[in-house]
Amino acid sequence: MTWEPIDFATEQPYQVLIGRGVSTLLPEFLDGVERVAVIHPPGLAFLLPAITAGLEQQVTAIRVPESEAGKRAEVLQGCWEALARAGFTRSDAILGLGGGATTDLAGFVAATWLRGVRYIALPTSLLAMVDASVGGKTGINLSAGKNLVGAFYEPFTVIGDLDFFETLPDSELRSGMAEVLKCGFIADPEILEEFEADPAEALAPASDRQAKLIRRAVAVKACAVSADLRERTSEGGDIGREALNYGHTLAHAIEHEEHFLLRHGHAVSIGMVFAAEVARLLGMIDDELVARHRGVLEQAGLPTRYPDGAWLKLRDVMSLDKKARGSQLRLVLLEALGVPRIVTAPPEGVLADAFLTMNEV
Repeated sequence: MTWEPIDFATEQPYQVLIGRGVSTLLPEFLDGVERVAVIHPPGLAFLLPAITAGLEQQVTAIRVPESEAGKRAEVLQGCWEALARAGFTRSDAILGLGGGATTDLAGFVAATWLRGVRYIALPTSLLAMVDASVGGKTGINLSAGKNLVGAFYEPFTVIGDLDFFETLPDSELRSGMAEVLKCGFIADPEILEEFEADPAEALAPASDRQAKLIRRAVAVKACAVSADLRERTSEGGDIGREALNYGHTLAHAIEHEEHFLLRHGHAVSIGMVFAAEVARLLGMIDDELVARHRGVLEQAGLPTRYPDGAWLKLRDVMSLDKKARGSQLRLVLLEALGVPRIVTAPPEGVLADAFLTMNEV
């Protein structure tokens, strides 16, 4: 077993461990803990015996719905009730085992139970490993939109076991790759070069190339989160953690429109192309960089268009984006490869034209 830690230098520092077999290290992070709750979706129940085999603690398994269906207030309350029945105290721990939606929920359970208990994330999808589980954001959805209720809450550690990817569906790997490529566009162009050199190997489960891409993407996130855990309001080129929201303003609106049935990474892919088109129309980037967005995302098997007739509905939902301030929409755009900036109140005509142009190519 080999693994490499990536340090997150936040208020409560933590490490992300990435490698094959690292889930066997779990007992090392449970000193002084009497009870462990494992929050997981039904499809991952088969992993529980192996994950908990070496634990001395009392284990409570809490099964939650798959994907975004688990990020609901009634599911959150059910988790709280399960912890109460099991007698969980502040010295106990919660483990989030699953994809991004499960780790979002589990982290919020940990942040809110007794105002905060130890939380360990054990992501089982590429998306969760490079994005949802590693940045200290937790939360649930409302009918009005995605991630509208939540908390910033650092995990005690994140254990990213690449062995889980051996059985991950191809569509899940592609979805997660959108977040990896996002990090290439906003901060580390070598990620794009590494992917473009051999897309097939990059998408092969737990391949050496994929592992390298994961580590580089998590390193981008570590840099942003360490400097700006709570996502301060950025202005222009003075941008902190908000850079990680590249492509997400439209993406979250699309997910809402699709009733959260479209995978997050697929929506982010469309959102990045839209953001690139907006930046081009504003004179910030050239046609070549827009084309590179399309090219690399399509090589990853990700969508780059969305039905034309949806714009007005999507625009309404975008007003609830967490980056918005008052009535002003704020978008993360690029002024060059690896150089993001915040643009406040972009012209509505530009937004509409960008959406139409995105679908005409």
